[in-house]
Amino acid sequence: MKLDKRPLIIPVENQVRELDPKLLLACVAARRGFPSIIGSHRTIDLRIASLPRSLYLCKSFTVMNLKMFRIIHRLGHQILSWDEEALIHLPPDMYFSRRLSPLTLKYVSQLFAWGSDNIDLWRRYPEMPPRIPIHATGNPRGDMLRPELRPFYEKEAKELRNRYGDFILINTNFNHVNAFYPAQNLFRPAVNGQKKPPFGKAARGMSVEFAERLHQHKLALFGYFKELIPALERAFPGIDIVVRPHPTENPALYQRIAAGCERVQVTNEGNVVPWLMATRALVHNGCTTGVEAFAMGIPAISYRPSRDRVIDEGFYHLAHKLSHQCFDLEALKQQLRDILDGRLGAATGSERRFLLKQYMAAQDGPLACERIVDALEGFSGEMVKPPSSSLAAGHLLSRGRRVVKWAKQYLPGSHAPPRFHRHRFPGITVTDLRERLNRLQQLLGDETKLKVEKIHDQVFRISV
Repeated sequence: MKLDKRPLIIPVENQVRELDPKLLLACVAARRGFPSIIGSHRTIDLRIASLPRSLYLCKSFTVMNLKMFRIIHRLGHQILSWDEEALIHLPPDMYFSRRLSPLTLKYVSQLFAWGSDNIDLWRRYPEMPPRIPIHATGNPRGDMLRPELRPFYEKEAKELRNRYGDFILINTNFNHVNAFYPAQNLFRPAVNGQKKPPFGKAARGMSVEFAERLHQHKLALFGYFKELIPALERAFPGIDIVVRPHPTENPALYQRIAAGCERVQVTNEGNVVPWLMATRALVHNGCTTGVEAFAMGIPAISYRPSRDRVIDEGFYHLAHKLSHQCFDLEALKQQLRDILDGRLGAATGSERRFLLKQYMAAQDGPLACERIVDALEGFSGEMVKPPSSSLAAGHLLSRGRRVVKWAKQYLPGSHAPPRFHRHRFPGITVTDLRERLNRLQQLLGDETKLKVEKIHDQVFRISV
């Protein structure tokens, strides 16, 4: 049985960021003969034993994926992956220890890279198996930035412009020090007389020295951004300020700041693309949104009142270089005035365009989604049914994992309790899913009749 027409399993962890581009992939795959199973990452993994043998498309292959990969493999699925975090990444040594694992890589059949920088990074990993094909496909998130697909968000962008009028968008990036739950920070709170706070989830794979350095840098920037929000409201009386926290940040502090202001809103509503289309200017520091804004021709400023050469050049250089840069509040205000008055547009230039091309493939020509499906069609492997003993073990391990996950989410200190899962994946109806697919098909000029079926809570099958 050939792999090339097996179902794709497309888990979605962060709904507002991932769902639309992954629906685009499902749409492109369907017209090429690949049905897709798409929906809540958590639910898909908990229900994996009930799904048909498929091509499981993962967004990471860290050591944290190992238990799940073993279950997926025993059940007869093939694992394919990209790394959602490889566009703006840590220095290689720490990226390798944090994001790659030889134990998980042995289960991966194909890798899809954001661009040539991503391929070079993976090829430098000493334990990268030479057998794994690495394709420079780009990422579906990059497809949604392209001019031919941006109209997908025009309705939402228009609604945002009607709601807020002219507004400045502040995208924060402080999930290392202001995480949704304390266990997700770089460091957990010290307890029981500990001299040093223990590592949190965000520090996994980092050296102690780098984690402490990043922690101090982020804390300093966090303080500046807390002061920035009311300062911009005062400086621009005719403009609303919209704060969009990182998806895994705790929005409570920003909401408290907004409560003391008149024209500050805090929201994680929807995908970031319509917000970029609607805003007059973006302010960020080292955020992926700065890269997205450059790709879309949106004015963006990287606000850098605190600087650290190791962090800024080794981690966030791409987002900084693709934006205008300001190093103090007065300079930031002046650049924003220049943007609002039409004297300054989006950052541009051949060097910046070349840099983006190295990091994000498929900004012209075939879509990243089409390139991914091309790679699947060119894969000539066989979908071999695993032995009965392996299947039985896979089912047993899957059931055991469901019980453990159910119990752990209610333990004190859990980094992923039920409220956090609802925050990351609030849910979607079949009707809304169909409407989004219809809009994507219209933009693609695709008249394929698609079926959308709910197969589990927040898990759907898309097929012809």
